[in-house]
Amino acid sequence: MAQKLVLIGASTGGPGHIKKLLKDVKLNGATIVIAQHMNKMFIESFANQVAKECGIEIELLTARAVLKDKVYVCEQNFTIGETLPLLAKPNVDDKTTYTPNVDMLFLSGVSIAKSLNTMAILLTGIGDDGASGLDKLHKAGAKCIAESEETAIVYGMPKRAKELNPAIKSLNLMGIKKELEDFLNAI
Repeated sequence: MAQKLVLIGASTGGPGHIKKLLKDVKLNGATIVIAQHMNKMFIESFANQVAKECGIEIELLTARAVLKDKVYVCEQNFTIGETLPLLAKPNVDDKTTYTPNVDMLFLSGVSIAKSLNTMAILLTGIGDDGASGLDKLHKAGAKCIAESEETAIVYGMPKRAKELNPAIKSLNLMGIKKELEDFLNAI
């Protein structure tokens, strides 16, 4: 089975949505990396809560790491290397408005998306973080989904992604969960 990478970005309303997406999900060898806008002091408890409620192993990305078949939550701004094995490294030099930054994570996945089966999901949130990255990932051949207004707590980030690239699929949260499960289960 080919290695798969799933990138998820969210802001306001994201923690509850991420729990719904990951509840009882089977990774089947895939790696999931999450950038959820959140103060650094709350990220560890968020990751622990998602792991407990969803019944999955989650690792907090705090330092440079080789990504294996599990779910990772970025503690700060992270980028993914362009080669296999996948390497995540913190990007502390680049100050951003939103941290962990979704665009930074998504844009770092563009080059690997050309050779790795990649999916990117942009969930609810204020502003436009992740919209540009989702557009570039889509153009690089990744399967990209922006949450629809129907279920987004704040229809900012996914709305901006759809404005930038109308070809990006827009689905409600349960539709996204089904697409994620289909992606993870495909051979």
